[in-house]
Amino acid sequence: MTTAVLIVAAGKGTRAGGGIAKQWRILAGKTVIDWTIAAFRRAGLNHIMVVRDAQDAAGRDALRAHPDVQQADGGADRASSVLNGLLALQRDGIQHVLIHDAARPCVSPTVIHGALDALKTSIAAAPGLPVTDALWIGDDNMVAGPQDRSNLFAAQTPQAFHFDAILSAHLALEGAAADDVEVARKAGLPVRITPGDSNNIKITRPEDFARAETILRSSMDIRLGNGYDVHRFGPGDHVTLCGIPIPHDHGLQGHSDADVGMHAVTDALYGALAEGDIGRHFPPSDPQWKGAASDIFLRHAVDLATSRGFSIGNIDCTLVCEFPKIGPHAEAMRTRMAEITGIGRDRISIKATTSERLGFTGRGEGIAALATATLVRV
Repeated sequence: MTTAVLIVAAGKGTRAGGGIAKQWRILAGKTVIDWTIAAFRRAGLNHIMVVRDAQDAAGRDALRAHPDVQQADGGADRASSVLNGLLALQRDGIQHVLIHDAARPCVSPTVIHGALDALKTSIAAAPGLPVTDALWIGDDNMVAGPQDRSNLFAAQTPQAFHFDAILSAHLALEGAAADDVEVARKAGLPVRITPGDSNNIKITRPEDFARAETILRSSMDIRLGNGYDVHRFGPGDHVTLCGIPIPHDHGLQGHSDADVGMHAVTDALYGALAEGDIGRHFPPSDPQWKGAASDIFLRHAVDLATSRGFSIGNIDCTLVCEFPKIGPHAEAMRTRMAEITGIGRDRISIKATTSERLGFTGRGEGIAALATATLVRV
């Protein structure tokens, strides 16, 4: 079953303030759209289309961080924007589609899968919250009377549909529609209500940013991993440390290229994921890994973390040796590790220390490395 996520991000969002559309503004260290995309990746959905204003430079810049996300141009209103996105997805053989407001970054996997699972027995479904507050009818800022709240629901997204059915409904739409449920009902499609979530707020006013940040920070999954590795010196004319070859009168011995620093960082990432160590994923008994470049192992650990919805918060690596001198090469190491992991150099620390001539490192028999890595998932 092929499911796509269509995120509607073509609006101006002026009521939220900030000078740019709310979906491109910073929220808890990332843009709103970053959080929204991450929410669907966390739910295991990676076929994502974002509909945005083609003239909005802030949107273009924000989406550079997501090169695998498809993009479509927005239209004159919400319905036409959604139609543009649906038409762009049509060639992908989509069977189910989730249509979601970009300004709802706090949506949970439970809400997402609740709507999606309903499509097993329904042609359309959407989350809603029963209205619990007393409702008034107002007239010139005066209460004109009560409004019965029985059977009233506050609509949320993502709204889920069989793809062909909602595409046909949009193609047949005449006039305006507040959301895709209204489009579906105008076309005669029954829509099942699935459980909503009070935390699935839509950012509309400036104060909503503070509430959204509180929700996002309370739901973070933060992991810490440690790595430790050792390689002895042997014949050679250089050592490779954190991806950088350094001339030396000895080499490091190991089944792969013996990059002790990169191995420690890789094991720190595996540790944060509770995935053992390099040997579990790349057994030294397997001859295909003999002499292998250690960036293969590190990229695998990074991809594994990403596939589970984690981003790397920071990496800290300490190399323990009497020689060679690490200081002159530390910045090049940071740059290389940033290239491999896909995070900024400002999140990577490479430093060195000696063991005061004590132990095997103090006797110049080899190099040790210790590393710590933080993973964050929302």
